[in-house]
Amino acid sequence: MADLTPTPDRPGLHVSKPSPNAPATGSAVCHCGATATATGDAQVKALVEGYTANHGAAHHDGGRR
Repeated sequence: MADLTPTPDRPGLHVSKPSPNAPATGSAVCHCGATATATGDAQVKALVEGYTANHGAAHHDGGRR
């Protein structure tokens, strides 16, 4: 399987939860240079919400969300 971790050359959001009992992990890299990582279900949920609200696609529509 390919490495799906985002990089500055391949920005994006990656979330992993290998089993129901394991904590989720997440990483995000935006083309604007912002980066973030999180461990734990609640922290990863906050990472995803923040990334989708302020980075990634939010940049494509000028932040109008």
